[in-house]
Amino acid sequence: MDSVTVTPRQARERQRQGVLLIDIREPHERVSGQAEGALGVRRAELEADPARHLPDPQAEVLLICQVGKRSRAAAEALRGAGFARVYSVDGGTNAWAGEGLPLVRPQLEPAEADFLERYSRHLRLAEVGIEGQRRLAAARVLVVGAGGLGSPAAFYLAAAGVGHLRLVDDDIVDRSNLQRQILHTEASLGTPKVESARQRLQALNPSIRIEPVQARVTSDNVEALLDGIDVVVDGSDNFPLRYLLNDACVKLGKPLVYGAVQRFEGQASVFDAGRHRGAKPCYRCLFPEPPPPEFAPNCAEAGVLGVLPGIVGLLQANEAIKLLLGIGEPLAGRLLQFDALAMRFRELKLPPDPDCPVCAEGRPFPGYIDYAAFCATT
Repeated sequence: MDSVTVTPRQARERQRQGVLLIDIREPHERVSGQAEGALGVRRAELEADPARHLPDPQAEVLLICQVGKRSRAAAEALRGAGFARVYSVDGGTNAWAGEGLPLVRPQLEPAEADFLERYSRHLRLAEVGIEGQRRLAAARVLVVGAGGLGSPAAFYLAAAGVGHLRLVDDDIVDRSNLQRQILHTEASLGTPKVESARQRLQALNPSIRIEPVQARVTSDNVEALLDGIDVVVDGSDNFPLRYLLNDACVKLGKPLVYGAVQRFEGQASVFDAGRHRGAKPCYRCLFPEPPPPEFAPNCAEAGVLGVLPGIVGLLQANEAIKLLLGIGEPLAGRLLQFDALAMRFRELKLPPDPDCPVCAEGRPFPGYIDYAAFCATT
């Protein structure tokens, strides 16, 4: 011990004698338990306006955090500001609990308690915090496909607290899906994939909204499906749908998180040309024309390693979350390729095509086409 710290038992005894104990942790840290009788005041608030919480500079005050480091730093800062009898509880709440001293849970509304506890690890990140988490709660993401890519992407978006997930898929669950489509179980066989997905995601996070849409995405309904959406996650497995989603996202100014898998290889990118004309590419900048069918078989024809869609789908979820929070460097303008057998990532620069028929700067939207015919005849 030194002149700035006291043991948890010393703190408890002084507290019984009327000394004020202040828990300076963030609200989400206090949800799991705080020292009985402690007043919760965030460190930043206490240091910014100490007189508001410590009206008598001569009064003895005890500070406690999680392990004792923040409370010691705060005590030293307050002493420097003229509050000479501020002490830190050595070892913090961890040591307090280890000594068997009483802990209590703050009285919060159930929804607030769920929010603070469920997302506590996000809230500790300065890049997310409470404001970022509330931004995720207000966000709306469209996940096209509840299969190999859509399953892990939707799972982690739901776990992260994205407030509204719109899932679109017209298929039903088949036993061959279970090797990689982790949203579904044996009990889901024969049920619509979007309904199976809704049940699993709602069980994971009851506080968000899951909107299942059992439909095929077409030129007639794509804009309605994108209405109000912040980010689109493309979990499709065919070229006509990829081109359709790309064109709609360019027209409507929506970022498109792309992923694709085949056998042991996958790739991911972000196509954000709709919001950044001439600066970021779209899917057509990567694939001006679809490859012949014999060079691009689907998973049913060529097979796929079961864990591969999980890896790529998680990359897509990561990109979507970054876009929603406005943090990090999105994959826009970059194509990330992954070889599962070699366990190797490779990144390619992907510049915008100045002559792209859809996203070139200043070019009006050409309209939707017969995408199936386009992909079949190219």
